[in-house]
Amino acid sequence: MQTTRRHFIGQLTATGAAALTARAFAADAPTKRIAAIVTHYTHNSHADVIVSRLLQGWNLDKQPPFPRLRLVSLFVDQVPPNDMSRALAAEHGFKIFPTIAEALTLGGKDLAVDGVLLIGEHGTYPRSDTDQIMYPRRRFFEETATVFRRTGKSVPVFTDKHLAWNWEDAKWMYDTARELKVPFMAGSSVPGTWRRPALEMKLGARAKEAIELSYGPQEGYSYHGLEAMQAIVERRRGGESGVRSVQFVAGDEVWKAGASGRFDLSLLDAAANAREAKGRFKGEFKDALKPTAYFIEHLDGFKSLLLHDTGSANSEWVTAWSEEGRKEHQATVHYTQEARPFAHFTLLTQGIERMIFSGKPTWPVERTLLVTGVLAAAFQSRKQGGVRLDTPHLAISYKPTFEWKALPPPPPNRPMHGQ
Repeated sequence: MQTTRRHFIGQLTATGAAALTARAFAADAPTKRIAAIVTHYTHNSHADVIVSRLLQGWNLDKQPPFPRLRLVSLFVDQVPPNDMSRALAAEHGFKIFPTIAEALTLGGKDLAVDGVLLIGEHGTYPRSDTDQIMYPRRRFFEETATVFRRTGKSVPVFTDKHLAWNWEDAKWMYDTARELKVPFMAGSSVPGTWRRPALEMKLGARAKEAIELSYGPQEGYSYHGLEAMQAIVERRRGGESGVRSVQFVAGDEVWKAGASGRFDLSLLDAAANAREAKGRFKGEFKDALKPTAYFIEHLDGFKSLLLHDTGSANSEWVTAWSEEGRKEHQATVHYTQEARPFAHFTLLTQGIERMIFSGKPTWPVERTLLVTGVLAAAFQSRKQGGVRLDTPHLAISYKPTFEWKALPPPPPNRPMHGQ
């Protein structure tokens, strides 16, 4: 079925960004029935900025065009006083179920949806002994997989952000999806968002090293930075080979490592110079940082470093890398729209839509599995005083299947409050 020119132009106008999808869906294409399983549903939570697009359109403004995904059921794990889900159900006609199994079967015996969104982000959950938030992402997937086993059917599943707070749960989810032949995808909204300038590593490049600047909450935001960097460096010659070791380093020890040649200080300069918010402080960028760092050694000899600012000097995700054939280091800001409609989530949701229609992940879940493992190892290293941890379990090799494309500007910001 051919896409109409009018609908395609409408998508570009409404989102303000080129779709991640290979094609726009025709206006008369059938919708897919979606069950959403979320931790909680409040204004500007991940449930809101992802699931609400199915209800309110790509720009969260109740204007067409809308995703070709129709929310038919919802499970909400926690219901705080500012919950939105009950009001949205009354307005849009979907049903909220008391269990995940009922959300997937619509209260019956058979699987009754075409796709599942697992949004295990936000809410009040305990912390692990490594100080990571124990979001119930494995539980959400496990209860979903139980329905698949019982009914003998499976549908595409997307789970938001890293697979789990620990490696064992993440690997179990990945292995179970493969066993049940579930089209499975996960990840961050940052890898597919705008890049300023619009740069991509050449496919098959001979690359040696990359640095990612990050900021914000240590676990949640450094994960975004890791996956943004991985989406670029997985394109190097041979693809991703896996990770040999991970080490957490903090404070002055980071700069001592740079001075000893453990990482390329000129790459850090390239990343710092690429930042757009250079007016946040006076003086040298390096002197203003309160750094923590994840040193990552890949099995093919490639080195990557995430440099996370725990202070207020940095407010951007920036990737810098070196590759043969380019005289200067490459560096780009991963731009996110920090106000409604949070259009980087439009791009993420379009990738989800493509996966649900095609039955094939838009980007490799192995990327998220590897990054989940790196993050878990970094937190284990921190707990153990910053020791270098060998990671034979992270010998995860894969080829890139997603190619970033330059995008038109995002739509205008809207007020942070109200719909």
